[in-house]
Amino acid sequence: MFERPRTGERAVLVRLGLGAPADPLDIEEFTQLALSAGAQPVVTITGRRERPDPRYFVGSGKAEEIRAGAQLHSADVILVDHALSPSQERNLEKLTGRRVLDRNGLILDIFAQRARSHEGKLQVELAQLKHIATRLVRGWTHLERQRGGGIGLRGPGETQLETDRRLVAQRVRVLTHRLEKLQLQRETGRRARAEIPVPSVALVGYTNAGKSTLFRAMTGADAYVADQLFATLDPLVRRLALPGGTQCVFADTVGFIRELPHELVAAFRSTLTEAREATLLLHVIDASDPRRDEHVEAVNAVLDEIGAGDIPQVRVYNKIDRLEVAPRLERDANGDATSVWISAARGEGLDLLRTAIAGRLARSVRAATVQLPAGLGALRSRLFAAGAVHAERARDDGGCELSVQLPDVELLALTRTPGVQVTVDSPAAGVPVALAGLLELPVPPAIADIH
Repeated sequence: MFERPRTGERAVLVRLGLGAPADPLDIEEFTQLALSAGAQPVVTITGRRERPDPRYFVGSGKAEEIRAGAQLHSADVILVDHALSPSQERNLEKLTGRRVLDRNGLILDIFAQRARSHEGKLQVELAQLKHIATRLVRGWTHLERQRGGGIGLRGPGETQLETDRRLVAQRVRVLTHRLEKLQLQRETGRRARAEIPVPSVALVGYTNAGKSTLFRAMTGADAYVADQLFATLDPLVRRLALPGGTQCVFADTVGFIRELPHELVAAFRSTLTEAREATLLLHVIDASDPRRDEHVEAVNAVLDEIGAGDIPQVRVYNKIDRLEVAPRLERDANGDATSVWISAARGEGLDLLRTAIAGRLARSVRAATVQLPAGLGALRSRLFAAGAVHAERARDDGGCELSVQLPDVELLALTRTPGVQVTVDSPAAGVPVALAGLLELPVPPAIADIH
């Protein structure tokens, strides 16, 4: 159903600069995307416009240049490094006589090739169907024909286009239901891990920043590593021992990229739960990339979109071997680790990174009072099992009041549990105060899954 470039297809690459000339680094990244999809770039066409053209996006003159370039180089497909509307994509196809794929479609194609797990394949198919739902009219006449001419089928009937849309909608519902069931299974496993609270650390970063290499170096896991965009899609989770005996769950996640299609962000939301519900994020950055600051902004934008923008981060500047820079650990005025410079490929600076992770996870334990309603007996049992409860008082409404000692991250998680009220003892005055008024840490969404 989704038209995908076949390995080795000859492709015309198109990149415009809007308001400024096309950036060579953008062109280079798009070329890497095309190669990752299995295309064979034969010519790159660039230009500049103040605003997109409503008909072709690139303007009529540039569209003719694309058509001529495709004919001259015997191209099979035209890849455009912009998000095209369905009509713009269709108009370019009519003019050039070749298939046209915009940036979103190309990224979806790469994800389709790389997905390995059952869940990953379902997520990619769902994203593709949502993407093509508005692109079923592609200029082909068979989509306009009526179904008719047989017994019980005569009369107005149903157009082929309506049939296609109905079938796509049905498949979307089926995939959504299957993914919801898989997400429930993930939640069950995650809640089982929460029986013994263990902090979680998730690797995030721009694609090809070296996350999988770092994951392999830190955990010894056999993670797939390749110098290409979106080398791995499916998350890996391993336990990791830190200095001082601290244990944590270490998770690798899919790489991000600028202008990541919203269909993919929505479809991979359950996979990205490892990042969204982490105690700490390691933001892996290619230190040798001249556009690393832009890539950091792109990653943070996606983290905001999935609800992980407020989770504490440590920036990990990887690939320092390309800069001939020594490993180092940087801290803020409070002594908290903010960034670590490492080379995952050479194993340089990994001890500094472990120290930084352990320091950020080893928050001071606070005394607090937790009010639990009667329906949260399971949470009460877990707090007792963790050895966090020092006193308990029954309430007239059937609930209980617990005096506990817990790290900040666990107290923050409790504040997000419906019906739970948490106050901590003020270190200055020794009286209970509202938790939100004392802690300066942001409240991450569903952190640690303690409930």
